Amino acid sequence: MSRPSDPASPAAGRPVASLPAYAVAVGATVVAILSQYFLPELLPATRPAYASLAGSLLIVYGLPVLAFALLVGWGPLRGYVAGMRTATVEGLRWYGALSVLGLLVVFLLEIVYLAVDPSALRLLDRETPVIEAARSNPWFWVGFSFVIGLVEETIFRGWLFGYWLVRSPDRWFVHAVWTSGLFAGLHLYYGNTYGPVSTFASTELFFAGLAFAVAVRYSNGNVLVVGLLHGVHDAAAFLTLVSEPAGLALYYLVILAGAAIALALYLRDRAPSPAPPPPAPPPGSPAYGPAHGPGYEGNPAIVFPRPAPSPGLPPAGGPSPPLPAGPPPAP
Repeated sequence: MSRPSDPASPAAGRPVASLPAYAVAVGATVVAILSQYFLPELLPATRPAYASLAGSLLIVYGLPVLAFALLVGWGPLRGYVAGMRTATVEGLRWYGALSVLGLLVVFLLEIVYLAVDPSALRLLDRETPVIEAARSNPWFWVGFSFVIGLVEETIFRGWLFGYWLVRSPDRWFVHAVWTSGLFAGLHLYYGNTYGPVSTFASTELFFAGLAFAVAVRYSNGNVLVVGLLHGVHDAAAFLTLVSEPAGLALYYLVILAGAAIALALYLRDRAPSPAPPPPAPPPGSPAYGPAHGPGYEGNPAIVFPRPAPSPGLPPAGGPSPPLPAGPPPAP
């Protein structure tokens, strides 16, 4: 894929928090998200908080938002709704292209599992705890997916990745990669559900996170669009509980639309530019016949008009007048 024109840094002139403050906010985010997997077992008194939707959301998402807001500040989020038209194109472009790449990697992984341990693929028939919880009211989760998508993108692409667009914009891709890997790894319930084949889900999440990070980079820090795309991604999964064909259609149509945009932009950027027309000949040029000089070599289509012959001389190209044989004889 062609690389889009490199915009000015979306973080130019913004204040940046110190690296230790950022590290503390990242640590608080990791602990808050992972706490839902181990804290109820270690401290049974916390189980009621995690058992309710409001309580779990306050812990898993509220604590990271509070940590980043206090320690990092709002600087990385100042482009949250910047350039919606560009952000929409970039969001769809990268989500489609990198999702297709992710699906190709998943296909290769499936071939490997078929060769090594085909029985492991049966684990993919299991349902995650999130899908099981959504069965009682799938339409609520279809709509709520957009809230979760916006919150997660604010944390991961807005703060976690956006901090580096402020601090180290020249190395943004390195930070896009590791923050996307962290985003995929924190979805620990996939590992608990699918075991050895959880790499399928992790691969999909990694490429989706990377697509969102690249889109934020090339849309001057817009997080709103990738938050909505994240919501569509999750809503498609919950929509399969209502109608599996509808959910799959939504998921793949968005990917195909984005991939089509990516292909169209790639072909546009690779199309050869039309050759500029040759400059007009200077007025009063003394050249004869086919033009000569820089830019005109070998081009018989450019002919300058011949000047009128001088009085008393034959036309140019005709017979030359006789030359004197020598001095006249002496008298």
